[in-house]
Amino acid sequence: MTDEKRKRILVVDDDEDIVAYLETVLTDSGFEPVSTSDGDEVIKLARERQPDLICLDISMPPPTGVKVYRALRDDPELKSIPVVMVTGVEHQFEKFIKTRRQVPPPDGYIRKPFDPEELVKTLRGILGD
Repeated sequence: MTDEKRKRILVVDDDEDIVAYLETVLTDSGFEPVSTSDGDEVIKLARERQPDLICLDISMPPPTGVKVYRALRDDPELKSIPVVMVTGVEHQFEKFIKTRRQVPPPDGYIRKPFDPEELVKTLRGILGD
């Protein structure tokens, strides 16, 4: 697969080991990963790199994944990028986000620890691959 056709995935997680693992899984699966462990960089990086999808950890130091998610959804340039929440607290977050009418739910959830095949299947399903 050429780089032009590879889907770009922005990986956001404060755990460097998770970032490295996700980068490897995504690269091996034909995606082009772009990553950051700093929630403050997400908006800037998303504008610069124009990812096809964002994998976002919820439990990060400020700004939390929830704040980053809200900022993405409030940004006219970025709000259409699919977001998959990568979390160990999926059920609690899903309940929380459903009570917030002003913020649409994310496009998907991946529970930590995740199965790499399930992750790739979920991403491909959202991206229509």
